[in-house]
Amino acid sequence: MVAIARCLAYLFGGREQGRSELSRPEKLLQRFQGKPKDFTWAELVRLLNYLGYEESARGRTAGSRRRFVHSCGALVLLHKPHPGNVVRRYVIEQLHDQLNKEGFL
Repeated sequence: MVAIARCLAYLFGGREQGRSELSRPEKLLQRFQGKPKDFTWAELVRLLNYLGYEESARGRTAGSRRRFVHSCGALVLLHKPHPGNVVRRYVIEQLHDQLNKEGFL
């Protein structure tokens, strides 16, 4: 967690030395690690972007399927929630486990 926080601070101009406030990416990461029930799709996309994932264009026939690719080759496949925008709890848990195994958390 500390290594990711330092990486995020470097990449996104996080906190200065001596300040104890968390930057937005760090707050979002901390919120995700608590496995909230009300984590939105927009928050999830922002979190994956902060961790180095980019959404891969899939064309018009992909529907609600979304693919996120990391520069190291790690892949995250998700379904965008609809009709609402809150991500299901089991998706949060599965993604948490996957990111943990890949060393991003």
